[in-house]
Amino acid sequence: MKALITSGGRGTRLRPLTHTQNKHLIPIANKPILHYAIDYCVQAGIQEIGIVYSADSRAVPEAIGDGSHWGARITYIPQEAPLGLAHVVKISQDFIKDEPFVFYLGDNMVVGGLERFIDAFEKSNSNCHLTLARVNDPERFGVPEIKDGKIIRIEEKPKYPKSQFAVSGIYIYDKTIFEAVNHIQPSARGELEISDAHQYLLDHGYSISYSEITGWWKDTGKPYDLLEANRLILDNMEADLAGEMDADSLVTGKVRLAAGSKIINSTVRGPVIIGENTIIENSYIGPFTSIYDNCYIKNSEVEFSILLKECKIIDVDIRIEHSLLGNDVEIVKAQGKPATHRFLIGDQSRVELL
Repeated sequence: MKALITSGGRGTRLRPLTHTQNKHLIPIANKPILHYAIDYCVQAGIQEIGIVYSADSRAVPEAIGDGSHWGARITYIPQEAPLGLAHVVKISQDFIKDEPFVFYLGDNMVVGGLERFIDAFEKSNSNCHLTLARVNDPERFGVPEIKDGKIIRIEEKPKYPKSQFAVSGIYIYDKTIFEAVNHIQPSARGELEISDAHQYLLDHGYSISYSEITGWWKDTGKPYDLLEANRLILDNMEADLAGEMDADSLVTGKVRLAAGSKIINSTVRGPVIIGENTIIENSYIGPFTSIYDNCYIKNSEVEFSILLKECKIIDVDIRIEHSLLGNDVEIVKAQGKPATHRFLIGDQSRVELL
């Protein structure tokens, strides 16, 4: 079995972070989202992985490499334009050939890995196996209509969903999916929809089985989704205090402190992960916070947030919560008079003031 992972898309809902980096490389618990997808595939015994990336950027191939880090072989497949998930499958036929494969949307995260879904696919002897998750907003996704335990129809982003299930970002196919993606037509938005490919399979007598995701699944397409995925990953990690903390600091709960980092006269309440060469001084770091490498936090409080590399938060009087800070962001208290707010803010940023 092979795997096919997506890493394209413009990440418009995550701007301004995605103005300067691919959304699949944004770290969750200090590890790029795409790494989790590769980890899940390798853990399931898959060593041949294809990654489809936007042809106008080499960011993903350069960041991920040839797969040797995971003991896998990665083949990169460029996509000239974002023409839909079925198009991703279509352009990957030469890589997949006739083998069954897992199709994994690289910005999705699921607890428990892929093995159980692969087992269900093989036991069902179906042509396509879908993973379904109950969601509050199914109109954002492909939605199955289920009757007597069988999927009878699938509709992409329906105005009136026929169920509370979303087709999540993990699919397993045999070679018949290529017949489907090579016969469907672009939708009204000009894309080859994967839901139309699934409907083609149903209409032509092929079998579709499914599993319900009973744990958690996240499509990390929006800022709060990133924070929630971060929370879920941190909640399941193990503590590891490789860095330094002084006698005046209090560290409780599951905390990972990387080598070269220091906690000075501060309180850190896990689950929290702190990257390399980061200093926390006279500060409070609350649960479900990820702080990446080379950050500096002094006389400030941060909770339920994600900070990327080289962030500085100094002398901030109000606790920072529910926040995403990109690389090299500084939030500091202004010095001197008059006391004013001064901002240097890029396109599509969001700022709330109290």
